[in-house]
Amino acid sequence: MESIRYFNRGTGNMDTEQVYGEGFLRWVYGNPLGKLSLHALVKRHQFSQWYGKKMSKPESAEKIEPFIKQYGLDPSEFAESPENFKSFNEFFFRKLKPTARPIADSPVVFPADGRHLGFPDISRISSFFVKGQTFDLPALLGDSALAEKYAKGSLVLSRLCPVDYHRFHFPAAGIPSETKAIPGPLFSVSPIALARNLSYLWTNKRTLTHLETKEFGTVLIMEIGATCVGSIHQTYTPGVPLEKGAEKGYFAFGGSSTITIFEPGKVSLAPDLLEHSAKQIELYTLIGSEMGNKPI
Repeated sequence: MESIRYFNRGTGNMDTEQVYGEGFLRWVYGNPLGKLSLHALVKRHQFSQWYGKKMSKPESAEKIEPFIKQYGLDPSEFAESPENFKSFNEFFFRKLKPTARPIADSPVVFPADGRHLGFPDISRISSFFVKGQTFDLPALLGDSALAEKYAKGSLVLSRLCPVDYHRFHFPAAGIPSETKAIPGPLFSVSPIALARNLSYLWTNKRTLTHLETKEFGTVLIMEIGATCVGSIHQTYTPGVPLEKGAEKGYFAFGGSSTITIFEPGKVSLAPDLLEHSAKQIELYTLIGSEMGNKPI
């Protein structure tokens, strides 16, 4: 696979992704020997737990300053100064100042910083990162009846990289349910991996929350675990009404994804999201920016 390119909504430019651990990912998912290690070790929870513990040790804090410099992060956005973090993992799931991520006026916003793909009709998804892979909604949701209800609905995949802010938020105002955990392995969800096997999205460990809204019906919100993301932490209170953009939870170390699914006819996704997704180009933008609106 060639370098990963995406469209940056903020700058209006096409950018090339700086892939954390790119050499390792390409070896594991593209080399025959790498694939042996993938199935024997890397996809297993023990590997991610081991790496998570490593990144939670005090000595891991030495990696913070070089990481900030290498990937051009802006410490002025952080709620805490970099030197206050006691480990790399603590830095990784850092909070930001409220002013760092303003919430747009549109009724539905992106739930996370990241690279996003949007599809107006799930039943007509013909390609994600490579053509010819069928999207399996029943497997993703773990519920065939629920999948039937949302089969012609809209879906937005938000992919977070290790360099991103790793807290995820609610895309709309509403009342959230308890979160259901769906067990599974921990394959990478980088395009390097998904281009070879899209099913990692619906076989990986994942969580499912129902958000009851006035404007969009019941919105399904999912978090997808991945290699080195053995922990998906929920910080919200089920059953309590919340505002659009409220924090839902965070991922511990690693890159991962969230998926937002709407009932048929309930949302009109942003034009630039649809335009680039139709070309299999991800749209990069931040949590709180416009994801869509109510249908006209």
